Amino acid sequence: MLIYKINVQQKLKEAGYSTYRLRQEKLLSESTVQKLRLGDMSLSFSTLNVICNILECQPGDILEWVPEDSTPGVPIA
Repeated sequence: MLIYKINVQQKLKEAGYSTYRLRQEKLLSESTVQKLRLGDMSLSFSTLNVICNILECQPGDILEWVPEDSTPGVPIA
């Protein structure tokens, strides 16, 4: 299963992108911001692309695959 390696919302905030700014600049929709807040993994490739562009990182810096029977070590929220 895929898990977040980082707290995406916190990293975006550190980069100067509040949830308000993300919505106002139409970078991410309200529903996508909510998904990030809840740790929902159903992000589109275009959303992942926007996040990688803002954070100047690779998808592997954000996501990690772990076997189903493993317990994720990084909290999402």
